[in-house]
Amino acid sequence: MIKKKKFLLSAVTLCLTVIDALAQGNGTAGITDATSMVTSYFDPATKLIYAIGAVVGLIGGVKVYSKFSSGDPDTSKTAASWFGACIFLIVSATILRSFFL
Repeated sequence: MIKKKKFLLSAVTLCLTVIDALAQGNGTAGITDATSMVTSYFDPATKLIYAIGAVVGLIGGVKVYSKFSSGDPDTSKTAASWFGACIFLIVSATILRSFFL
């Protein structure tokens, strides 16, 4: 029973020593790596949001044109909502990029 306790105590001490040895440093390298990884995603994400905005703009233009051609009196409301969606996508991508880069 005493040998078991000594073995367990030795194993715990060894584990703590290994953990302490691995945890040396202030973590600056890890934080720097994480920051560079996250900032590397912003340029492709911004381009993706711009592309989505372009597709939304094209779809909105077709919808507004079809409403305008059919003589629907609600055309200006539809145009304003689609145009607002495109502006929101472009502005939100630009603001997010400026905040984090």
